[in-house]
Amino acid sequence: MSERYHAPTVTTAYDRPPMQDPDLNDPRVKEAMAHVKSLLGFIGDDPEREGLLETPKRVVKAMHEHFQGYSMRPEDVLSKTFTEIEGYDQMVLLSDIDVHSHCEHHMVPFIGKAHVAYIPDGKVVGLSKLAKLVEIYSKRLQVQEKLTAQIANALEEHLKPRGVAVVVQARHFCMCYRGVHQPSAWTTTSKLFGEFLESAATRAEFLKLIELPRPDR
Repeated sequence: MSERYHAPTVTTAYDRPPMQDPDLNDPRVKEAMAHVKSLLGFIGDDPEREGLLETPKRVVKAMHEHFQGYSMRPEDVLSKTFTEIEGYDQMVLLSDIDVHSHCEHHMVPFIGKAHVAYIPDGKVVGLSKLAKLVEIYSKRLQVQEKLTAQIANALEEHLKPRGVAVVVQARHFCMCYRGVHQPSAWTTTSKLFGEFLESAATRAEFLKLIELPRPDR
């Protein structure tokens, strides 16, 4: 069995250095490019024609970018917190975070928005870290239900807040242009912890704040 290719190690997910291209001399990268070339022939095209000669290299480089979440860790994003918040104990919400991910069943994109909220218990995290957390998990092969749960679980585990709420809305290309052919369909998933789950008023406030037309309107 061939050894799995690992993207270059990233020490932090927030202040990481510019992403480097995969090493084209790495035997595992060469093997991946050979597989792409084989797929080009499988679908009925000629991998030796001019327009496809560099496609295997481009695909491997694109996948390296699409799936960089495997080399990032949520604890790197959520470890630095702030306690000088004047006793702030109400909702923190970052809405309309772009989501670009790939379905693990067909390896085609799904795109949309994430809305991430928590109620702090004495400490907060930088707002940009919430967006980075979404990126960490979305830049992996995913199903939307798992993506939503992973974002919420990471906040619950590392911040230990009084409540967590995550809603993801996405359009799945595996449903848009193949299979059932429903390009107008959107999928909505949610995961709630603590006060968002236990308090109808808190939950209603969150839902009101993210009350929005779907991302395409």
